[in-house]
Amino acid sequence: MKKIWNKFYDKLNTTFGFFVLVLVLFWIKTFIAYHTDFTLGADTSIQHFILALNPLPTALLLFGIALYFRGKVAYWLMMIVDFLQSTWLFANILYYREFSDFLSFSIVKGSGSVDNNLSKSIMGIMHPSDVLLVYLDIIILIILLITKLIKIDQRPLKKRFALTITGLSLALMMTDYGLSVHDRSGLLTRTFDNNYIVKYLGLNEYAAFSAYQTYHQDTARKRANKQDLNEVLQYLKENPAGDNVQYFGKEKGKNVFIFHLESFQQFLIDYKYKGREVTPNINAFYHDKNTLSFDNFFHQVAQGKTSDAEMMLENSLYGLPTGSAMINYGTQNTFQAAPAILDQHGYTTAAMHGDVPSFWNRNNTYKSWGYENFFSKSFFPDSNNPNYNVGYGLKDKIFLRDAAEYIQQLPQPFYCKLITVTNHYPYLLGKEDASFPETNTGDNTVDGYVVTAHYLDQAFGEFINYLKKTGLYNNSMIVVYGDHYGISNNHRPAIAKLLHKKSVNNYDLAMFQKVPFMIHAPGLKGGIDHTYGGEIDVLPTLMDLLGIKTQGKYMMLGQDLLSKQRNQIVPFRNGDFVTPQYTKFGNDIYDTKTGRKLSLNDSQKKQVDKIQDHVNKVLNLSDKIMTGDLLRFYHPKGFKKVKKSDYDYSVKDTKKRLRKENEKNHTSLEDKNHGHSTLNDYVTDAVELKHH
Repeated sequence: MKKIWNKFYDKLNTTFGFFVLVLVLFWIKTFIAYHTDFTLGADTSIQHFILALNPLPTALLLFGIALYFRGKVAYWLMMIVDFLQSTWLFANILYYREFSDFLSFSIVKGSGSVDNNLSKSIMGIMHPSDVLLVYLDIIILIILLITKLIKIDQRPLKKRFALTITGLSLALMMTDYGLSVHDRSGLLTRTFDNNYIVKYLGLNEYAAFSAYQTYHQDTARKRANKQDLNEVLQYLKENPAGDNVQYFGKEKGKNVFIFHLESFQQFLIDYKYKGREVTPNINAFYHDKNTLSFDNFFHQVAQGKTSDAEMMLENSLYGLPTGSAMINYGTQNTFQAAPAILDQHGYTTAAMHGDVPSFWNRNNTYKSWGYENFFSKSFFPDSNNPNYNVGYGLKDKIFLRDAAEYIQQLPQPFYCKLITVTNHYPYLLGKEDASFPETNTGDNTVDGYVVTAHYLDQAFGEFINYLKKTGLYNNSMIVVYGDHYGISNNHRPAIAKLLHKKSVNNYDLAMFQKVPFMIHAPGLKGGIDHTYGGEIDVLPTLMDLLGIKTQGKYMMLGQDLLSKQRNQIVPFRNGDFVTPQYTKFGNDIYDTKTGRKLSLNDSQKKQVDKIQDHVNKVLNLSDKIMTGDLLRFYHPKGFKKVKKSDYDYSVKDTKKRLRKENEKNHTSLEDKNHGHSTLNDYVTDAVELKHH
């Protein structure tokens, strides 16, 4: 035994022996992370083999660089490469835990626009075991080198040996790719969930693919030309939604409120815990006889999360497969968005958000979309008080109360979007604000969700009461929607407990992506509508209700939810989909009505393939419009191109402009109230304002 150990120890004291040790330790921790921190869905024996193989090719290639050097340089190069690869693994473990996705170069590149308050989220996500798993081997190896328990071999390796390692890594890459494409055809050419890329090719290869996607997005604009529009125009011509006769123009001339429920999922509607409704005010609004509520409405966001939801809401264009379209394209692209369209139909347009204006690049994107006003953190006097903020901005009760100050000054009719933030991960709320008990799923990430959702609901109720008292309720179309999931698919046991199930499968997770969508107006024929749709369909629906014709004029990829002819295909950004008949999640197809997993017959396979082709087509066309900035070549009749230089979101300029407009129009709520403020009509139980 001693001889074996001595022999092994002697090998460790060679450059190649240390190289093998570093490689094996890195492979082990990556393999453990694949199985404990990511949900990659390896089902077959070949997929398990590929999953075991895929950390090795790039690890061999990158660690192998050190073999071209000698002595200390070679050893420390290996340690530096190990640290960099491990940090990439660590960052993805944290990101995946919350977002069920992997970091992309677009996200990293745009992190400056979304890093506000992220430290709280990261601390909430991180477990001590993460650091132990990822960095323990590096720490031990450094100690062994410093204490000379492992001695540095000064002898140079032959160059052909290093070249052999490089060749072996490239051969393994080709083998891995060949096996992967054989098992999953079109892996890099079709729209796939990033889980597939990592499962088949590995985390480092995914990083390279993500970098290529980012480069492709950055160069697509230069290659685009006017002829690229033809494919989009042909698609729109072949896929009309048909006229919405019953509802078209019913809300013409009304004010429009877009109420953005942060991280709010459909399951919360009518959900009770310990005999209490989590969201009684939103429930009452949902069931109101003048509210059209959709119970098969899905979020369709990817890595852009809230920014993707806004992109679809305002433009009927999808977000990107990686990164955020608002960050990557919001500043320079041409858009024909809801604020610009409505502005040219006599509306005052405003967005309100109790956080910094640069978050998700809103300060630039909103100008591109034609928002006349953007009321961000600097407009709200309470925003500088740390006790008034939580997570990603002003607490909802305070934000909505402060927003009323500016709502009453907007010339009518207006289009006003209000973005709430309190119901945002990590679902933090002080005891003085929390008036609902945490759930007992045993998952700390999940258990606070109902607490912040209840607080959001209370804030919503206060806001609706204000609209009723001031008369805005009777002269407005109020649109309420959830932007994306609040609980990611990585919390399956907790999700099962919340849904009162023993366990959840992929069908349950697909249905868990439903978010609320409601449209309320006095006299509107309401009810629960079972139509299948998603965020891409919001804009054409609202435009039809307002009597603004969009079909055949604007490039909107969604369809009016109230049209009887709509196709009811709901594409997800990763290429999965839901229809009234079929639900696709990863490799699995389910019967949407029953949730039963299907083994497709020939007829069903043809139907599913046809739906998949449609999904791939519309996602691809959206990407072409976005990355090629194709709308710069398109000039809808009667639409004036947005000039970003026309907009100034400074506090001074905005207040001056509102004064001038009100002196001219006298249509604002404040003017209607004989120049008096209506803030006395706003009643809130926000504890901070009670102490004010």
